[in-house]
Amino acid sequence: MSKELIGKSVEELAPLLQKREASSLEVTRAVLDHAESLNPAINAYLSIARATAEEAAKQADEEIAAGHYRGMYHGVPMGIKDNLYFKNEITTMASRIHQNFVSDYDATIIARLREAGVVFTGKLNMHEYAWGITNNNPHYGACRNPWNLAKIPGGSSGGSGAAVAADMCMASLGTDTAGSIRIPSSACGIVGLKPTHGRVSKYGCFPLSWSLDHIGPMTKTVKDAAGLLEIIAGYDPNDPTSVNAPVAAYTDELSGDVRNLVIGINEEYFFKNVDAGVELLVRAAIQSLADQGAQVKEVSIPALKYAEYAEMITILSEAAAIHHRNLLQRPDDFGSDIRLLFELGELPSAVDYLQAQQLRRQLKRDFQKAFEEVHVLLAPTLPIIVPAVGDHACDLNGEKADLIDNIIRFTGPSNLTGLPALTVPCGLKDGMPVGLQIIGPAFQEGLVLNVGYAVEKTSPMKGKKPELVGAM
Repeated sequence: MSKELIGKSVEELAPLLQKREASSLEVTRAVLDHAESLNPAINAYLSIARATAEEAAKQADEEIAAGHYRGMYHGVPMGIKDNLYFKNEITTMASRIHQNFVSDYDATIIARLREAGVVFTGKLNMHEYAWGITNNNPHYGACRNPWNLAKIPGGSSGGSGAAVAADMCMASLGTDTAGSIRIPSSACGIVGLKPTHGRVSKYGCFPLSWSLDHIGPMTKTVKDAAGLLEIIAGYDPNDPTSVNAPVAAYTDELSGDVRNLVIGINEEYFFKNVDAGVELLVRAAIQSLADQGAQVKEVSIPALKYAEYAEMITILSEAAAIHHRNLLQRPDDFGSDIRLLFELGELPSAVDYLQAQQLRRQLKRDFQKAFEEVHVLLAPTLPIIVPAVGDHACDLNGEKADLIDNIIRFTGPSNLTGLPALTVPCGLKDGMPVGLQIIGPAFQEGLVLNVGYAVEKTSPMKGKKPELVGAM
């Protein structure tokens, strides 16, 4: 029974916990046992917190038994990316420099998860300082993709993606600056949501790029993501980028009805230089929505041609500013890959940075204009299938291409604009997951989630999970 429970989604598990047909302690122990058995192979966890997790699970069971059920995530085991602060606990940022850093406060979203009764199972692996897309960490070891252990899980939230896909936790959170929620979610075959910038507080999250950073759910299903967003969304005066906008009951907006929905497609950017197998699956998912009554319309977004430049100038400059002192005083304590990126970040001028922000404003205007014609934009999440651990190049229709440039091509624009973007699985190519990306207008997470729910209902993954999970 325990093994069956950890394979469930949160939406399936929550009613069992509420009705006391399963206990949080039973589920938590099963998740921890499973995580400990798989972690030597996958390396999704940097640390597992068995004692505190079991204690929290016992408390959850007692509260539920006493009639104090707090909601969908009460008693649910979650692993957390290790750049979110826990009071009086080490948060490493998967780095050497911060390997012993202890915060004296909880991140706002951690406090909200505690209030919701979440059981924290441990800290999850990530690319050092969240500045990378492979999760090949020089200090703590590479995290591996549960669908194929030779391949990367994507990053920077690779541990979160791998852990959720492998049932090593029931759900997780990721941070996303150029795609770091959506990249590993797509690569690992799970759901990942980057909410609107300002929707979720970043207070207590170690920054990579102040103006591009986001935090959001990484889950097994769209409804799990909607329920998690309900908990973590909302205004926070401690975060100067937080926006005081109403938070919806996102789970109530999941009807799956896409009749009269107008889907935007931008062929010139989002379907240029895409792996043929990936494109086939993404277009099939779009057609499935059309079959359900949606209309498909091509739209123009001219400023997209500048998006990669604006994204890289912005993230390089802001990240270099954050790490400038340590780069001068402790350069050898950084991994070689991110040290190079921080050094590159010292090169752009103030003119370069400000021009990038002007391009960014134009991109926002172009997206806004597109959303006057369509409700959402659909695109591949990644134009490629992720490569092997250690590779710096990827295969793109039989030719070698730069990995970083290609893997963030389709995710970066939503960070520049701050618009909500969701990735949902839309099938497998050569045994590896492919993601469909859904981009919506600002603060329309309910709309984006509902479109993802409509795709999910067609069962594009056909119930398949990583073979490694089924073998355990």
